[in-house]
Amino acid sequence: MTVSAQESVAALRASHERLRALVEPMDEAALLAPSAHEWSIAEVLSHLGSQAEILGTFFDAIVAGEPVPGFEIAQPIWDAWNAKSPVAQRDDSLAANETQIRAIEALDPAAAEAFRMSFIGRELDLTGYVGIRLNEHAVHAWDVEVALDPTATIAPSAVAILVDGVGAVAARAGKGSPEPYAVRVGTTEPARDLVVNVGEQVSIEDADADARYDGAIDLPAEAFVRLVFGRLDPEHTPEHSESGTRGVADLRAVFPGF
Repeated sequence: MTVSAQESVAALRASHERLRALVEPMDEAALLAPSAHEWSIAEVLSHLGSQAEILGTFFDAIVAGEPVPGFEIAQPIWDAWNAKSPVAQRDDSLAANETQIRAIEALDPAAAEAFRMSFIGRELDLTGYVGIRLNEHAVHAWDVEVALDPTATIAPSAVAILVDGVGAVAARAGKGSPEPYAVRVGTTEPARDLVVNVGEQVSIEDADADARYDGAIDLPAEAFVRLVFGRLDPEHTPEHSESGTRGVADLRAVFPGF
């Protein structure tokens, strides 16, 4: 599915507002509670805030036509965010993300069309740039929300976009296997027919209707997104079907999370 930059930023805005509504009422004790990630809720928010600041600095330089700084700017920013109190991590994160999203929303059509950024060996247009932000924001927002509500799911507007970008995540973060195998994955909401190829490298691509695979899984697209991001533990796995010799348990080892 082809996704526009406008659709991506709308999903990012929705994820931001959903997280804002959840965390704004929290006191310090609530912010220090654990998220579903290894961090506290405040630390998750700090991570999202520092990312907004770092990637926002790159974004602002590109839009202004100025030299883009290198990643050496990241460590001082991380240090500053780590030194904040839990309440400041929350408040400053919400402010930093709001500022960054507004900057994207304010781009005129010509600037949006011209936007290009080199990022970890990839050349990104505006849709790709926003996709990086959406990946992080929507998944970490789930880390916070599910710690409070075990039935929480990633926002549907984000899932509709993230499910078509899981191949890039798998190539970067998937753990290969000395014994190659392939698992067909059929998803719902939205419907996709994919195959996860596991070998020295990991890839996700469209399934071949005539091919034979080592296993097959049918599950909601939201759950598949969480699987690729290492967030489909048994406690948070919805009803699904499996067949063949390889299934969800195998793919959990391929995608341990980050």
